[in-house]
Amino acid sequence: MKLLDGREVAAFHRSRIERRIAELQKGHIQPKLVIFLVGGDKPSAMYAASMQKTARSVGLQADVYQYEAAVQEAELIARIEQCNADSSVFGILLMMPLPPHLDAQSVVNAIRPDKDADGLTDCNVARLFTGRPAFVPCTPQAVMAILDYYGVELAGKEVVVIGRSAVVGKPLAQLCLARNATVTQCHTGTADLKAVTRRGDVVIAAVGKAGLVTADMIKPGAVVIDVGINRVDGKTVGDVAFDEVAGVAGAVTPVPGGVGAVTTMMVLANVIGGTTHSM
Repeated sequence: MKLLDGREVAAFHRSRIERRIAELQKGHIQPKLVIFLVGGDKPSAMYAASMQKTARSVGLQADVYQYEAAVQEAELIARIEQCNADSSVFGILLMMPLPPHLDAQSVVNAIRPDKDADGLTDCNVARLFTGRPAFVPCTPQAVMAILDYYGVELAGKEVVVIGRSAVVGKPLAQLCLARNATVTQCHTGTADLKAVTRRGDVVIAAVGKAGLVTADMIKPGAVVIDVGINRVDGKTVGDVAFDEVAGVAGAVTPVPGGVGAVTTMMVLANVIGGTTHSM
């Protein structure tokens, strides 16, 4: 069994990002990432702080604009539009969830598509699903980056995606289709999940249910990508029962140290404009 090490993939992309930023700085261009944080959601605040720290460590300027939960939508959108017009701002990242009185998609769509660091605007979603170059959500990008780094060819393969969220499962299916894979998307309504996953040459689990994927669900030699992040007894675990699946799969990503390790780098790659996907 081959371990698909996300930290190694992240280091590879980090070096590429640092080189690109250095090139921009030689031309007296200092790219900036702006992160919008609204309300008191602790995971969002932690992620925003981590993203800011990582961005600065590779040479990006990174600012966090923090707002009280009661902020009015018009005020938030006005600030986003200022960032759209600011040529020094290369990327805008909006922390989710937003407070319920805000129309999240209206706020997202205020972001200019070419500054949409997480590929969530309707424009980028439409581009992805109609086969045009697009910025796509960063977790699906991280999955593809791992597959590419380890030379996993998708053309002609059966790929099973477990999960159909708008930010992971659905974009992943489109990215795999663009590589000429035959894609099956599973979800809570799938009648016999094991029968489907056992056909998969590549199985991608992205549902947020610890230990969902077990050894008897995997075809011997299959590649297994674990997108899940769950807390169990104080430990971070994935959607895949790693120890038992590792005895069957040909390759598998760990949690932690797998997809999550690469996702942050994909955000930064989007900011500097290096990872639009051509369908």
